[in-house]
Amino acid sequence: MTRTPGAILPDLTPFRSSRQFRLLWVQGLVTYFGSSMAMIALPLQIKDLTDSPLAVGAMGAVELVPLIVFGLYGGALADAADRRRVILLSEAGLGLLAVVLLVNGLLPEPALWPLYVVAAGVSALAGLQRPALDSLMARIVPHDQLTAAAALNSLRWQIGAVAGPSLAGVVVAYAGAPTAYAVTVAGFAVSVLMCLRLAPAPPSGEADRPSLRTIAEGARYAWSKPVLLGTYAIDLAAMFFAFPLAIFPFLAQDLDAEWALGLMYGAIPLGSIVVSLTSGWASRVRRHGRMVALGAAGWGLAMAAAGWMSNIWLVLLCLVAAGGGDTISGLGRSTIWNQTIPEEFRGRLAGIEVLSYSCGPQLGQVRAGAMAGWTGTRTAVWSGGLACVAAVGLLAGVLPKLLTYHADTDEDALRRRAQKAGGQAGEGRADEPLAEPLPGAERTAAERTAADTP
Repeated sequence: MTRTPGAILPDLTPFRSSRQFRLLWVQGLVTYFGSSMAMIALPLQIKDLTDSPLAVGAMGAVELVPLIVFGLYGGALADAADRRRVILLSEAGLGLLAVVLLVNGLLPEPALWPLYVVAAGVSALAGLQRPALDSLMARIVPHDQLTAAAALNSLRWQIGAVAGPSLAGVVVAYAGAPTAYAVTVAGFAVSVLMCLRLAPAPPSGEADRPSLRTIAEGARYAWSKPVLLGTYAIDLAAMFFAFPLAIFPFLAQDLDAEWALGLMYGAIPLGSIVVSLTSGWASRVRRHGRMVALGAAGWGLAMAAAGWMSNIWLVLLCLVAAGGGDTISGLGRSTIWNQTIPEEFRGRLAGIEVLSYSCGPQLGQVRAGAMAGWTGTRTAVWSGGLACVAAVGLLAGVLPKLLTYHADTDEDALRRRAQKAGGQAGEGRADEPLAEPLPGAERTAAERTAADTP
């Protein structure tokens, strides 16, 4: 179906063109719905055991090192191994960690240390898995549908993020953390069964085994692209300064609205859903760098306002607005990444992407927890939001090529479009198994780097 110029509703073309995209979409929804239960129960359980904002924020510190190490390794692994196998095994591992949370939660006196161990393990497995998931998307979706696919993926995650936390707040309050962990285990079991139905996705051509050298090759390529650097830096700054989710239990307590904790976690993805459901306009945007900067600035402003407000309903409204801004920025980032990065670097740069949009939140939790203990919860929220806006403005000035990026004139985007168009015959239909190497895959990574670097 051809979209009309005034279309507002999401572009559903990727659903129709790719069976693999449909399967991944549903699998991701199931996974996120289940894991959202643990996302709420875990920090709340740490709060109940310690009554310390710093102890809750320390989750970010525990998760940071595994995320960095395994995120970078997972990127190299995604370029060298069958991506479907990486996704399947890591999903099974995440399910086993959910079982550990369930067993610990059923003990008469749950221990604190297993919560941090599981948090570190989840971070490691997520770091391994996410590059394979992200790099697979650009391979199964046609080039001109990448923005639409990004919007649909955002909608998927946010539906789960609204339903999961909102329901989890009620489940934990009335049925306890073990019940929430049991739902998480069930969700991962279903997800593993769905991953078994994915088509094989072997590497393109002869790929080197994961090593420090291959990781360094990906890092050098990213460093040579100011547009990519801008997307990473702005997202990292926005999450570091304005990601106070770890201290939401204390913010709810300050506002005398503990009953609204689940709603607070669900308000951000609700804002994302609003943007995703009206994302038809995004497929017509060509200057995606501006989307990245403006969306991140909007996220920071909304978080600053949430810290100032003393009425819970106004706070929830600000969090909804923050979620919308973050999704606009995310659509721009995802589109730039998929439009410009060559296939043979997709996994390794997806590993770098994991660091940019995952390390920021982990560091942000540590910052928010430490600052809340020093200055108070609300001050930690609003000051971080203002710092986010300032950082985005500074980075936009330092990296002007991000704001001037245009999908129809950028050299890397045009090169990737030609590569994708030339590979349609070799790749086959989007819903067929991805067993054949892409055209041009016989070229070495070094040759491709030389060709793609100005």
